[in-house]
Amino acid sequence: MEAHFFTLGEAALGLQLRRKTSSTANAPFDLPQQKKIWSCAAQVRHLDGVVDAVPGMNNLTLIFDPDKCSGDQLLLELQSVWRNSSASDYAPRHYDLPVSYGGVDGPDLEEVAAHANLSVSSLIRMYSETIYSVYFLGFQPGFAYLGDLPKQLHCPRRAEPRLRVPAGSVAIGGAQTGIYPQASPGGWQIIGRTNVRCFDVSKAAPSLFLPGDTVQFIANDFFT
Repeated sequence: MEAHFFTLGEAALGLQLRRKTSSTANAPFDLPQQKKIWSCAAQVRHLDGVVDAVPGMNNLTLIFDPDKCSGDQLLLELQSVWRNSSASDYAPRHYDLPVSYGGVDGPDLEEVAAHANLSVSSLIRMYSETIYSVYFLGFQPGFAYLGDLPKQLHCPRRAEPRLRVPAGSVAIGGAQTGIYPQASPGGWQIIGRTNVRCFDVSKAAPSLFLPGDTVQFIANDFFT
């Protein structure tokens, strides 16, 4: 994979990973390269004039104040930071989150277990033993897309999305899992619920998670 650097208007820069054989085709997801992006983002946030560094999947957007720094110079600094970064530089924060599975908190638990050809208790054990990485934030403020879901637990989204998914709902959608920070419509399979608040606008850093953090779910109990 190759890193391509470019300007995004007068106040932003971009870094995009692409296949070496193509200047346009995006690269497949690669966790070590993603960790390098997270490491790079953590470093460039401290450069003079930088307003924010927003890592995405295989990409990084750097927002800066053009009155405080030169975009051309900042682009050179971004390239230098990328060259000198490595996956091992990034030290993630880790969170253990308590979850109540099944019942009213996880109405899709049994259906997901059947799809995985597992008992409910085996599904909860497999799901809870896994350490997940926050790949990126999206969909709604503070919603963390968590990767590394065991392949056996991959499950299609619901054919008919719910009009209201409660805040704190822990759910599976395809090859990823996540937590709904606020009540909202949603089509992921809900298997449980946590009482940990994932987004709080009253805090200086409203989102509990940042890309690169790791999460493990701790089973409080489950109901069928």
